Amino acid sequence: MRHPYYQSILLIERLHRHFLEVVKAELDRQGLQDVNNIQALILYNIGQDELTVGELTARGYYLGSNVSYNVRKMVENGYLAQERSQHDRRSIRLRVTAKGLALCEKVGDMLQRHVEALAGIDMTPEKLQDINDNMVRLEQFWAARIAYQLGGGHS
Repeated sequence: MRHPYYQSILLIERLHRHFLEVVKAELDRQGLQDVNNIQALILYNIGQDELTVGELTARGYYLGSNVSYNVRKMVENGYLAQERSQHDRRSIRLRVTAKGLALCEKVGDMLQRHVEALAGIDMTPEKLQDINDNMVRLEQFWAARIAYQLGGGHS
């Protein structure tokens, strides 16, 4: 039998894929054809902020996606605006347009519906917080492994 650690790794990946499918289904239900599920999550994660592509990549988790490509498509489709930073001309700042904010609101509404439906499966905020706390510990463990290996360790 495999250790629960391995099962957790597989489950995290599977959950992420399922959530992306849920977002895709919501976009389809809304009739949105010019934005994909990853792009919708990128927009939602930017929200009211103004970020660089690097900051955006560090902030979110976009499994198997090319953030630069998605940013370009969202600019082309009017969801994002970009402008050069006044302080560093090499840096490009991103902000969500009115069209993008309307989509962010739809994603927020979907997430709120999910929060309300979680009560029906006995998934309380406290239980979710326990899960989140454990995932944070796992994230810290992995970050420490990376730092150790980059520092010359081999464990």
